[in-house]
Amino acid sequence: MGRIRILSDLVANQIAAGEVVERPASVVKELLENSIDAGATRIRIEVEAGGRKLIRIADNGHGMVKDDALLAFERHATSKLRTSDDLLSISTLGFRGEALPSIASVSRLTLETRAPEEAAGTLVEIAGGNILRVEEAGLPAGTTITIRDLFFNTPARRKFLRSEQTELSHIASLVTNYALAHPTKHFELHNTTQALLVAPAVSNSAERLFQIFGRETSGLMLPTTAEMDFTRAGLPEPPPWKREQDYTPPDPGYLRITGFVSKPELQKLNRNSVYVFVNHRLVRDKLVLHALGEAYRNIIPPTSFPVVLLFLEMPPQEVDVNVHPAKTEVRFRQSSFVHDFIRDTVRTTLMQSRPVASFAAALHNTPHASASLLIDVSPLSNGPSQPVFEPNGQPQSEADPTATDVALFTLAAPQVPESPGRLAFPEAQVPVGYEAPTPNESETLNALATLKPLGQLRDSFILAVNDEGLWIVDQHVAHERVLFEKILREREVEKVQRQRLLMPVLIDLLPAQMVSFARLADELDRNGFEAEPFGPNTIAIKAAPVGLEGRELERMLEEVLAVPDREQQAENSETRRRRIAASIACHAAIKINMPLDPAKIDWLLAELGKTEHPTSCPHGRPIALRYSHKDIAKAFQRI
Repeated sequence: MGRIRILSDLVANQIAAGEVVERPASVVKELLENSIDAGATRIRIEVEAGGRKLIRIADNGHGMVKDDALLAFERHATSKLRTSDDLLSISTLGFRGEALPSIASVSRLTLETRAPEEAAGTLVEIAGGNILRVEEAGLPAGTTITIRDLFFNTPARRKFLRSEQTELSHIASLVTNYALAHPTKHFELHNTTQALLVAPAVSNSAERLFQIFGRETSGLMLPTTAEMDFTRAGLPEPPPWKREQDYTPPDPGYLRITGFVSKPELQKLNRNSVYVFVNHRLVRDKLVLHALGEAYRNIIPPTSFPVVLLFLEMPPQEVDVNVHPAKTEVRFRQSSFVHDFIRDTVRTTLMQSRPVASFAAALHNTPHASASLLIDVSPLSNGPSQPVFEPNGQPQSEADPTATDVALFTLAAPQVPESPGRLAFPEAQVPVGYEAPTPNESETLNALATLKPLGQLRDSFILAVNDEGLWIVDQHVAHERVLFEKILREREVEKVQRQRLLMPVLIDLLPAQMVSFARLADELDRNGFEAEPFGPNTIAIKAAPVGLEGRELERMLEEVLAVPDREQQAENSETRRRRIAASIACHAAIKINMPLDPAKIDWLLAELGKTEHPTSCPHGRPIALRYSHKDIAKAFQRI
C-alpha cells in the first residue's frame, strides 16, 4: 500500500477546528458574526463555566430553511461567496464556510432555526460531527445555536484552556467590541449568575460609547473623522498593452475614518482598550496599532497606551481579510497610505483639540489606574449588590489586577476589586436615549495666551490665573515642549542654530555606542552637532545646538546612543528625528529649582501658547493643570 491517504471528513473537520476554534471566545466570535450577517437586531449570548459547558447564541435574523440548515454543516458551505472573484471584495464578516462544521466536530451542537416565511422551524442535533436527529419544531423567526461540552471528544485541547474567569473575560471583551461596532443592535451577555452586558440599541457610536464605558471615560474622548479618496494613493492599473479597448479606470473609492480617541490624560497599561474595526470587522492589525502609536508619540509616555474606538471604511477590494483562519488580521492593498492617513488624522485631532487636564483628572486618570476598560467578570460577592453594567452609571470594576496594577516602589499587596454582585432586574425599562454632559467651561488650552503669572512655587512651578481659574505650569516640561517644536521646525528647513565650542568635548563610548554613533551621525549633524571619531572609542564634539552645553551635552549624547540596536533598526527616519529632538529639548530646557524673573516667565507662557500641542512634553508628562473656577467655588461651598 502507498503511504499517502485521504483524511476522513471527521478528522479534516477537527483539524479545521484547531485553526478556527482556539478557545470558547472563538466559537462566540464565529456565531456572533453569523448572526450579524443574518441581519439580526437583537442578539443574546449565554455562557456557563467560561464557555466550556454551554454557549448559546440566539438572534432574530432571517433564519434558514430545512435544506440550508443541513447544508450549513458541510465543509466550505457558505451563502456569501459564489466565485473566486468574490474573494477580492468580501463585504460580510463570515465567509469561509468552516465555522459550523468545525465547531460541531468538537462539541454537542443543537441548531434551532426558522425563516420568517416558513410555518415551522428546523431542529438539528449533532454530537462530535455526527447528526443525531433532524426534525420540525415550533420556533420563533431567527436562529438559536447551543454549544455544550466544548472539546468533549478532544481532551488534549480542553486541557490547554485557561481558567473559567480568563475564558469568560475573553468572551466579554469580544461581545463588548461588537456592541461598540454595531450601536443600532441590541446585545446581551449573560453568565449563569449575572448579566455581564446589556446594551440596548442606540442611534450612534457616541451614545454607545457613553452607554458602555460611562460618563467619565466618554468625557475624556475626542471625536475624530476624516475622508480621502484613493486616487491620491496612486492605485496600480494594468499596463496599456493589457487593457481592453473599452477599458475604463475603476472607481478608487474613499478611505473614511470615524471614531473617538482619548485625551492624553486617559492612559492604560496595555492595548486592550484599542478597538479598531475595518468595514465593521474587529481586527488586531499591527499596521494600525503602529500608526496609533506614532500618532501619540511625544504626547503620552511610551509605556502607556491610549483608549481608541476607530472605524475604518474602504472599498472591499482594498483590504484582504482572507489572510488568517480566525479573520483577526487583514492586509491592506495600500498599506503605507492607510498607515499615514490614520497617523495624521489622529495626531491632527489631538493638535486641534488642545485638551486641558484638570487637577482631579490628573490625580485619578494615570496609566497605573487600570489595565483596560474591560467589563468585570470577577466571582460574585456575598449577596446581591449593584449590576455589573448599568447604562446610566459608570463602569463598575476592572478585570483581575496584575502585577503592573500595583503602585510602583511599594511592597503592598495588590488590591483586588470587590465583585459587583448579582444583577438586579428593575421593573422599569432601561431608557434607550443617552446624552453625554455638555461642559459649560472651555476644556482646551487655547486660553494659555491670556494667563497672568503670579510667581513660582519652589522655583519649579509657575502659578498663573485667568478667567477660567488657577493654573500651575511645570516650567521644565513647558520649556521642553517649546524647544522640541522649535527644533523640529528648524530641522525641517535646515536652519538649525549651532554654537562652536571653545575646546572640543571628548566623550568615551562603548563599542556598541560607537556603532550607534556611525548610524546616527548624519541626523546628529542635521540637528546642530559637529562630531567626529577621535580614536577607537572616543568622539570629539566641536559644535552643539544652542543651549546645550557642559554635562547636559554629554548626557544627551549618552541617552541617544543608549537605545538598543534592535530598536534603532526598527525606527524610521521620522521617529529617529523626533527622538533626537526630544532628547535635545529635554537637556537644554530650564530645570526645576531654578528661579525665573518675571520677564522670563512671561516669555515662557507666551511661547507655550504658540505651540501646536501644549498638552504634554515630548515624553508624555503633562505641562499645565487647571483648577477651574467652578471647582474652586465648589471647594468653598459657593455652589
